[in-house]
Amino acid sequence: MLTAMFLAALILITVHSQETEETITYTQCTDGYEWDPVRQRCKDIDECEIVPDACKGGMKCVNHYGGYLCLPRTAQIIVNEREEAAAESTSGRNNVIRRTPADPQRTPPNPTHQIQCAAGYEQSDHNVCQDIDECATGTHNCRADQVCVNLRGSFSCQCPPGYQKRGDQCVDVDECTLPPYCHHRCVNTPGSYYCQCNAGFQLASNNHTCVDINECDANNPCAQQCYNILGSFICQCNPGFELSSDRINCEDTDECRTSSYICQYQCVNEPGKFSCVCPEGYQVVGGRTCQDINECETTNECREDEICWNYHGGFRCYPRNPCQEPYVLTSENRCVCPVSNTICRELPYSVVYKYMSIRSDRTVPSDIFQIQATTIYPNTINTFRIKSGNENGEFYLRQTSAVSAMLVLVKSLSGPREHIVDLEMLTVNSLNYRTSSVLRLTIIVGPYAF
Repeated sequence: MLTAMFLAALILITVHSQETEETITYTQCTDGYEWDPVRQRCKDIDECEIVPDACKGGMKCVNHYGGYLCLPRTAQIIVNEREEAAAESTSGRNNVIRRTPADPQRTPPNPTHQIQCAAGYEQSDHNVCQDIDECATGTHNCRADQVCVNLRGSFSCQCPPGYQKRGDQCVDVDECTLPPYCHHRCVNTPGSYYCQCNAGFQLASNNHTCVDINECDANNPCAQQCYNILGSFICQCNPGFELSSDRINCEDTDECRTSSYICQYQCVNEPGKFSCVCPEGYQVVGGRTCQDINECETTNECREDEICWNYHGGFRCYPRNPCQEPYVLTSENRCVCPVSNTICRELPYSVVYKYMSIRSDRTVPSDIFQIQATTIYPNTINTFRIKSGNENGEFYLRQTSAVSAMLVLVKSLSGPREHIVDLEMLTVNSLNYRTSSVLRLTIIVGPYAF
């Protein structure tokens, strides 16, 4: 079968001349073979050596008569061939075992006989024709931008990776115009390319895909709180702070500056927070409101013969017996002038001492105190008036019934200040009976409007 294959690959045409008998042989080999001028026969072409990347996808190339095979790298091929074909075998290829039977008719070459080698071949020391490596000897004519690839009896000028042949020149392949190699951005370079990522991303290990950078884990740029988002991050501040103009650092929020009503009295700004303080005589309630401290219940500093009277923002000590001659104390805060004393005829029959406290700058008009008769006599008429303490016209007494009247504040008062106002009730009847009683009202105006 092997002999028939070689005979089929060779076509011999013999021409006889009339003058001389001369034999001219024209040779032509079929596809996959080439003429061997030394042996004067067709020999197999090893495509695995001359075809660049003959096999793809990790397959190995195995040469055979007239062609080649692409087989898995783990495959083992056993080939039986004669010695002539063994010289053309792919010896040294992985997993290929070639068995060559002995040829008893083979005669050793005559070392004294000079042979003629075809173009691209040269005679070796063993008197055989061997391929000339034009790429190694520098006898090729490839351009400087090309790569020389040696072939049997010849050579080929190819473009380096990343270039393509256009005419006789190698031009750069712009990989960035091909189907997308890069996830975000592609940068073409001579003979190659590289990928870039948008801000907030970084190249993965495959140098093509872009993955998000978690800036909060890598190097937290935020002064306080960091939240990672796709391709970026945002900073936030703790309560009591606000982002500065660089959107990274945090600045203290001056709550006291943002509102005049955040505290009832005074706001004190602190890093990340604020606090409200109250003046002396008050305490903070609910974090912002000021409430009067009742010193008479907490720190009573009055003597035993004094009574403590608390007002907004402080306290006063008043005598337990406020009566002055000729008045005598008959009950708590009530002084009576005895009838038996002739001096009392020209004086009010009784004087009652009362104390009250109002806030500074109270809204006016405002009803602040009611006076009322404690003893009602038949057939009498009661009239009310402000006897003293209203020189500036801050008050007005409005009679509300036959036995009562209401003290009205008509001008706003600012404290701290003390007003003593005498409210008189005149009582008369048809028999010309006339008497009067005085309510001495001490009004303490606190220093603040709370």
